[in-house]
Amino acid sequence: MRIGILGYGNLGKGVESAVRQNNDMELTCIITRRDPKSIKPQTDGVAVISVDEIEKAKDFVDVLVLCGGSATDLPIQTPEFAKCFNVIDSFDTHAKIPQHFANVDAAAKENGHIALISCGWDPGMFSILRLYGSAVLPEGNDYTFWGKGVSQGHSDAIRRVKGVKNGKQYTIPVDEALKSVRNGENPTLTTRQKHTRECFVVAEDGADLNQIENDIKTMPNYFDEYDTTVHFITEEEFLKNHAGIPHGGFVFRSGVTGLNKENKHVIEYSLKLDSNPEFTSSVILAFARAIFRMKHEGVTGCKTVFDIAPAYLSPLSGEELRAHML
Repeated sequence: MRIGILGYGNLGKGVESAVRQNNDMELTCIITRRDPKSIKPQTDGVAVISVDEIEKAKDFVDVLVLCGGSATDLPIQTPEFAKCFNVIDSFDTHAKIPQHFANVDAAAKENGHIALISCGWDPGMFSILRLYGSAVLPEGNDYTFWGKGVSQGHSDAIRRVKGVKNGKQYTIPVDEALKSVRNGENPTLTTRQKHTRECFVVAEDGADLNQIENDIKTMPNYFDEYDTTVHFITEEEFLKNHAGIPHGGFVFRSGVTGLNKENKHVIEYSLKLDSNPEFTSSVILAFARAIFRMKHEGVTGCKTVFDIAPAYLSPLSGEELRAHML
């Protein structure tokens, strides 16, 4: 399977690394908005193509991985490039997923391609676990906690605020809420009660710091519903203390069974990640394999992780899966 990457930032570099761990894949090109000569791939023989000449890649890309941000890139790029390629993205603005799906679905179906949106660990793997949990324990509650770690989407969003030179955002679960869920207490929690957000910002010279802080804290879909702290730091401090991209989180389903609902059950799934983009990239490539197989079966249109049978994700055959994993 021939993989193309659109965007060579943290996620794009993660995809390049992950391709090397999948023997049924090869990276054929990197597509960029920057000067192609400024991109130095770590993989031999990979073409670097300007996005203005993206159609050159049509003949040697089976799945194009879109590595842009959810705030402004993917809402435009995914439906646009689904016209020419089979595509997959990591769109993570939860409130806008239904509209994004509709836009991509129309473009992919009209042009005979398959697309998969909102792929990664959340949305993505956590989404699947929420579905499994609610199906198995129909009387209960779902809880999702993220962090402590760096959110790529939220960090991208604050870097786009006027006056911000660089920035990183950490999502932090509220300990009291986490303990209550783990104990099976089934609490009713508001968005604000579950997480806090902490931002570390390097401002441009002369920027209005009060305006930056206000723009971040009031940003819809990202920060407005959370207790958010904004720290202004130097570039040196940023590079020293905030260079990594760790993350993780928890998904719970807390429910009851029995004629009198006398038995309590808690399903817990957790992730601890040294590198958010590298893990996200690994999830994306597994689902890229799935839509590649589905395309060969004649499937077109937009899909989500809910539409993918688990066997499509694995390079193993059905016989191997039944013998070793069932």
